[in-house]
Amino acid sequence: MWRCQAQGLRLARHPLTAAAAHSQRIVSCRSASTLTNAPQKKLPLDFAAIEQKWKARWKECPPLAPHANDTKAPNFYVLSMFPYPSGMLHMGHVRVYTISDTVQRFRRMCGYNVLHPMGWDAFGLPAENAAIERGIHPAEWTLKNIEIMKGQMDMVALDFDWSREVATCDPSYYRWTQYLFLEIYKAGLAYQKEAVVNWDPVDQTVLANEQVDPEGRSWRSGAVVEKKKLKQWFFKVTEFSEDLLKDIDRLEHWPERVKQMQRHWIGKSKGAEFEFKWAKDNTMAPLQVFTSRPDTLFGVQYLVVSPEHELVNRNTLPAEHAERVLNFVKDLEKARNLENAEESKEGVFTGLHVIHPFTHEEVPVYVAPYVLSDYGTGAVMGVPAHDKRDFEFFHVNKVAGELKYVVEPSIKEVGAQPDHSAPFTAQGVLTSLSGPYAGMKSKQAGKAILKDALEGGFGRSVTKYRLRDWLLSRQRYWGAPIPIVHCPTCNVVPVPQDQLPVHLPLDVELTGKGGSPLSRAEDWVNCKCPKCNGPAKRETDTMDTFVDSSWYFMRYTDPHNTSLPFSPEKASDRLPVDIYIGGVEHAILHLLYSRFFSKFLLRQGAYSESPDTKPGNGEPFNMLLTQGMVHGQTFKDPQTQRFLKPEEVDTSNPTQPVMIATGETPQISYEKMSKSKYNGVDPQAVVEAHGVDPVRLHMLYKAPPSEVLEWDDTSIIGMQRWLAKVHKLASAVTPRCDVTLPALDKMTKTERDVYREANATIKQVTEAMSTTYSFNTAIADLIKLSNFVSSSGLAPSSPVYHHAVRSLVTMMSPVAPIVGEECWEIFSGSKQSVFQQAWPTWEEKALEKDTLTCVIQVNGKTKFSLDVPATLLQEEKAIETLARESPQGQKWFGDKTVRRVIIAKKGELVNFVL
Repeated sequence: MWRCQAQGLRLARHPLTAAAAHSQRIVSCRSASTLTNAPQKKLPLDFAAIEQKWKARWKECPPLAPHANDTKAPNFYVLSMFPYPSGMLHMGHVRVYTISDTVQRFRRMCGYNVLHPMGWDAFGLPAENAAIERGIHPAEWTLKNIEIMKGQMDMVALDFDWSREVATCDPSYYRWTQYLFLEIYKAGLAYQKEAVVNWDPVDQTVLANEQVDPEGRSWRSGAVVEKKKLKQWFFKVTEFSEDLLKDIDRLEHWPERVKQMQRHWIGKSKGAEFEFKWAKDNTMAPLQVFTSRPDTLFGVQYLVVSPEHELVNRNTLPAEHAERVLNFVKDLEKARNLENAEESKEGVFTGLHVIHPFTHEEVPVYVAPYVLSDYGTGAVMGVPAHDKRDFEFFHVNKVAGELKYVVEPSIKEVGAQPDHSAPFTAQGVLTSLSGPYAGMKSKQAGKAILKDALEGGFGRSVTKYRLRDWLLSRQRYWGAPIPIVHCPTCNVVPVPQDQLPVHLPLDVELTGKGGSPLSRAEDWVNCKCPKCNGPAKRETDTMDTFVDSSWYFMRYTDPHNTSLPFSPEKASDRLPVDIYIGGVEHAILHLLYSRFFSKFLLRQGAYSESPDTKPGNGEPFNMLLTQGMVHGQTFKDPQTQRFLKPEEVDTSNPTQPVMIATGETPQISYEKMSKSKYNGVDPQAVVEAHGVDPVRLHMLYKAPPSEVLEWDDTSIIGMQRWLAKVHKLASAVTPRCDVTLPALDKMTKTERDVYREANATIKQVTEAMSTTYSFNTAIADLIKLSNFVSSSGLAPSSPVYHHAVRSLVTMMSPVAPIVGEECWEIFSGSKQSVFQQAWPTWEEKALEKDTLTCVIQVNGKTKFSLDVPATLLQEEKAIETLARESPQGQKWFGDKTVRRVIIAKKGELVNFVL
């Protein structure tokens, strides 16, 4: 048990010893040295000294970007998904934050008023587990990890606006999470109902899915986990189903695969609902069944209801079948039997029959786990001839009768008799088994059947969604308390807003047993009803951490507001987020719930949108950039397939690693980093070995942001050498901030070439940074420019040389901020930060070439190429003269007459018809 002096949890700064920080590191990570086993070579630049210099200077005097205090400057909101404070920054973190940091530095230099905040998704089960295992309070463990990770972020030169820092476990934050819960409750969108949970019968506690092993046993007690119904809190996200679905089309700058995942999760289905009356004078209400294929209604050979359906109880089941059915359902309540419930083909006959509404035949009713209680009506048609799952269920459960193929392809389509050894799942033409609808095509028949059912009073057209309401109750301690009081007189009573936050009590015993830890905090649970002032009890469930992370991007716009979650004016000014960067693993629930919160709050008037807001309609994120994972190199013993530890492999020659014990060559692959594969990489070790900027550049250069990055630090030396080259170029210039460029027509050919290359690079890099986010190509273009300048022979005293190097240094700085600062100081002789410089712009006229290489065709066939002055590109006679005078032209033209000249691709292709 932990006793804390204060009831409010604050982000107090805890000094950490080196030993404490070291203890948080992931075990079995490959450091830079163990990855190479090679002696450390002298670096091209003293990166450590340069880093120390600039980090100290930034700390003393943070650089101001141009227009930072200009209220008229356009806003730009760059956001990376905030992390869980595990205490260890891994390479995936480094990648996503390097991307966001690069974007925000670029936008600042372009004159935007940039918002680039950071915070902590600080509630959750890991902290609670750590508390139990290590005897430390979750608050202390969390705050310590936050401090460690902030230090690691500083190590990688990440420029976040820490004045806006939030942590979801801080009462100043979860006060407003509770406030928003109450707003949703007042709007009729938060409610309680019974729902199935994982129950440990030994520890008498609810388990999260991740606490149940693949065999369906509790992670702690080892007991077989049961399914149990408990009263749970829900948000009615289904109220927004249609908006959430149709507005996906507004998200022009989201990856298509993420939009498809969202569409699938919402799962809109248009179909029909039919009533099946009970046979044998049963007094129960008819069984409602939803189907998306009304054309197959005559193929129904059985119905199936979910195990949770109201039909499944001793009072409604026939006595001779009840015991068997209830035992079947009881067995299903074990989690291991439910793990693949939707794939299960096992069912049990209830002993009940219904009457087919058209054929009036008796149809048996089964129970099976693949039918979900909260989708549709919890009952489905079994049409085995036209559904693969129904086909398998029909055979596994030996349903009586022959398969009824009521829809078949036309003879013209199959060219022979249809195959009845498998289900026909496509649309087609109805067979004679469909009675009066025989001969109709599926779409036409479906409409006709539905029309007749509607007139007969036993059918109707309906739209269903796969999306379910959000179950947000968690029977755990480390989360935001749900601000509800249960009164024996007044029933459910919301906590008044002036009594928020409902503080999470810090004096709580965590054992992992006996249900919610909060239920045992009697002094906290027992309270007065806000309505009648009588004795009452607090809600002991805490909120799903997805609630915390569904609105944090809004709090960043106004993080110190003590009157509201955020100012409507400030949120309206900043939202939506311009670019949101994070892992694709959050592509469904986090994004969906964030969209729900944003749409709800827009509807409530918590913020507003201007007419030109993109994407609009309460969509929270304009552009979504889902970065790929960082995979580490693994070595396997080719004989045993055992993953090898770093010390078991000699990698002194990175191209030919050798197993030390046997001298054999190991199997090499790149896989998701993990302790068991010994392929984790400690960012701190890599940075210490290679330098911050080389690591940042390497990470951005190795792969486009959305693709998997195969980490291999052996090639970082290339980035180190390039930075040294830029440093040398900058050092060659006599320090001065501004020079006057000569007019284009006054430049020498070499100067025009260098000036053209610089302007072309500015254009290409600007597009990569602002539109395509292809940082790898941007870095490649910068490398190309540095090579061009250094090999041009242009004197460093030339204004054009100065312009090219200035452009190079400023454009390099967002991706390599520390060396960028150093190069700028040397180059300009100024103490002013490079990030106070404006992003360079290009001159369109400078992009024009003096000469153009034209492809010359003769009678439509390519023969040779020819350099043509740009001023002559459209002059047919002049081009013909140049072509004829060239050695290749004399060969192909001879004395022949040119009948026609065709100039294409703006002069890049010229065809002479002889």
